[in-house]
Amino acid sequence: MKMSFFVPKTFRLLFAAALVVSTVFISCSKDDDNTDKTYTTTGNSTSSQMSPSNASTATGTLSGTYNANTNVWQYTITWANLSATAGLVQVYGPAAAGVNASLLFPLSITTPGVSGSASGSVTLTDAQETILLANNMYYTISSATYTGGEIRGQITASAN
Repeated sequence: MKMSFFVPKTFRLLFAAALVVSTVFISCSKDDDNTDKTYTTTGNSTSSQMSPSNASTATGTLSGTYNANTNVWQYTITWANLSATAGLVQVYGPAAAGVNASLLFPLSITTPGVSGSASGSVTLTDAQETILLANNMYYTISSATYTGGEIRGQITASAN
């Protein structure tokens, strides 16, 4: 009995199509979805957002950008009229507005004072990225008068 290595043309075409399709799926990566995905971050802070609130008349503003491809968050926070020189600027989460949460990381104060600023960049973990993009992150600015936080602002991330 003679064996033939002849493969029908239809089978060869199906095999070739399956090979092309599987190559395309294997070549795709989830990380490609975040290429050039950036977010604008904002957040105004007041004493009424603290939980519990306090009598301070200070205010603050956060502006920044987040790059989901590199996980780098660049921020600038300014404040005015604290009751005493700012001692700490800290970021907390996960928490909705008005709810307290755990400390995620501190930020460096670049211009200290009752009016001042903090600016820089932080590389977020995947878990911190999830918290930021869900708008469940907030910052506080503390002083000697209000050591637990004088003002607080919820951070909002909006896709560009």
